[in-house]
Amino acid sequence: MTPTLVFDIETIPDTDGIRKLLDLPAETSAEDVANIAFHKRRQQNGSEFLPHHQHRVVAISCALREGDSFRVWTLGALDAPEHEIIQRFFDGIEKYTPNIVSWNGSGFDLPVLHYRAMIHGIQAPRYWDMGDDDRDFKWNNYISRYHMRHLDLMDVLALYSGRANAPLDQMAQLCGFPGKLGMDGSKVWDAYKNGEIGAIRDYCETDVANTYLVFLRFQLMRGLLNVESYQAEVDLMKKTLEGYEAKHWQEFLAAWKISD
Repeated sequence: MTPTLVFDIETIPDTDGIRKLLDLPAETSAEDVANIAFHKRRQQNGSEFLPHHQHRVVAISCALREGDSFRVWTLGALDAPEHEIIQRFFDGIEKYTPNIVSWNGSGFDLPVLHYRAMIHGIQAPRYWDMGDDDRDFKWNNYISRYHMRHLDLMDVLALYSGRANAPLDQMAQLCGFPGKLGMDGSKVWDAYKNGEIGAIRDYCETDVANTYLVFLRFQLMRGLLNVESYQAEVDLMKKTLEGYEAKHWQEFLAAWKISD
């Protein structure tokens, strides 16, 4: 069975890069740099959401289904630098050649990782293979929108139409899963400024868990899982999470029980 890797990233403004792009004085604080960037962006298009290349990755969480096992974790230590966690992500693809699954990964997560990997000089030959090294990748690779080696669930379910995109939180809840618990992407910058990197990582992990549950429901809908095998996968995930002692997993399981 090909391993399945579900992933999600959390980002903050790349204040060092923005300071350089806007030619701001070196003494300008990170918070002031971000506020200036937000203001300029809001003037341009009415939204404070920064361009992809102006984000910095602070967390990448993964759920790996391989063989008889399932696990969820966040790459690197709490104080791991950005280049290390991005390198770990691409090293995992190099090692496992998994099918990767995301929610809006094509629209956000992967483009951000592309830009940041380039900035840091990170190599990812397996990820970028489009048939030059492995002929199988010519027809099924990580880059093409319509291949399943990377499955962007939001994109596929919307039939590749942005007008039909749905939020992960709402789809998870509608399917009977916990959804987001106390944080969302808009709160990550404030949490980071407050030194709450652990809370950001916990939130990222629960997003991955929600994505994996929605993915299993999608596999059931596609007929790649039947009712019995779908339930077995859900039970494996639940049993794994029950073995984790972290508070966010206890909250996730409690919310899941209520939604059941």
